[in-house]
Amino acid sequence: MTAQAITTAAAPAPVGPYNQAVLAGGWLYCSGQIPLDPDTGAMVGDGDVAAETRQVLRNLNAVLAAAGATPAQVVRTTVFLADLADFQTVNALYADVFGEGISPARACVQVAALPKGARVEIDCIAWLGGDSQPL
Repeated sequence: MTAQAITTAAAPAPVGPYNQAVLAGGWLYCSGQIPLDPDTGAMVGDGDVAAETRQVLRNLNAVLAAAGATPAQVVRTTVFLADLADFQTVNALYADVFGEGISPARACVQVAALPKGARVEIDCIAWLGGDSQPL
């Protein structure tokens, strides 16, 4: 099996030694996205979790698109929140992207802190191997 790094200028550059995504064996593993503006590298939202979530989802969609994928191909996500009190707000915006058809399996957890003071981070795994079963 070979692995391929997926990168796009339409999403923020990584803030550490990792790739935006890795494609391996038909699976796309997308790193967590935080609300960074891909053009400036600045945080978006000024602490407004709705604005942050919209940017996170834009960034994640950009990485998916760079690999030739859509949100409909996402099979698993993890949502990290700095405060679980933001769950309903984030969930409503998340549903706009992942709510049609078969929604991905998901975990949502509160964490002590996120990079750069973000209030939300989302990662995902997508199946790009076609219509056949992945296993």
